[in-house]
Amino acid sequence: MSAVAVVGLGAMGSRIARRLLASGRDVVVWNRTATRATPLVELGATAAASPADAAARAGAVLTMVADPAALAAVTEGADGVAAGAARGTTVIEMSTVGPAAVARLAAALPDGVHLVDAPVLGSLAEAESGSLVVLAGGDAALVERWTPLLATLGSVRHVGPSGSGAAAKLVANATLFATLGVLGEALALAHGLGLSQEAAYDVLAATPLAAQAERRRPLIEAGEYPPRFPLALARKDADLVADAAAAAGVDLRLLAAARTWLADADAAGRSGSDYSAVLATIIRPA
Repeated sequence: MSAVAVVGLGAMGSRIARRLLASGRDVVVWNRTATRATPLVELGATAAASPADAAARAGAVLTMVADPAALAAVTEGADGVAAGAARGTTVIEMSTVGPAAVARLAAALPDGVHLVDAPVLGSLAEAESGSLVVLAGGDAALVERWTPLLATLGSVRHVGPSGSGAAAKLVANATLFATLGVLGEALALAHGLGLSQEAAYDVLAATPLAAQAERRRPLIEAGEYPPRFPLALARKDADLVADAAAAAGVDLRLLAAARTWLADADAAGRSGSDYSAVLATIIRPA
């Protein structure tokens, strides 16, 4: 069984590496801040000196970074994944970076190095428990080959050719942002029209927003939004959705409005909170 490299050990990447170690795999790790690798090395991982070194040691390289710029930084150049990957290596890109960044990565990889784009649905708890939804794009046979590895992390859905995983993740996230925006505006309207909080939630329970209203109510009432999906990353993802839609000639008016709420929440100092903190900005503007 060849080694698996994990490049990027933030909140999600570190948990993915832990899952792979727990499954008995030989794991190589790298992170820009080297100290983040220490707990994983103590669990049996091998620390690499660079992304290129990590790729040279592994049959599959999982990248999990914050944005397209970070992906380019760890995959391109003399120390990047592309420089270290040997013929037959597969790069499995798991970040939320959009189809354009995946296309750039594909162009940067040398001949004989394969690519699967496989971003995930789910957050920290799902990464720890292995219950993520992996949205895999790429050649069907290649995705099938790496499904046993990815199944360690959750359920795998092959959604189409290269770039389709990145596209599917943007579609999924667009629904999250629009839904929260509608929920927040509905509650703001209820308050503005003089409905009591109990009446507002009672009404929402009879609408398509019922599950979201019930789930978010404790956070709204407590005014606390512990970060599962940081608002700063949600804003970045909304920008990626907007860019991808513009490139495809798709008019997303609801998403554009939701994007402005995320920007306002970010400007209000909520970037480190969960993305659902946008509700606090909509319902009770600062």
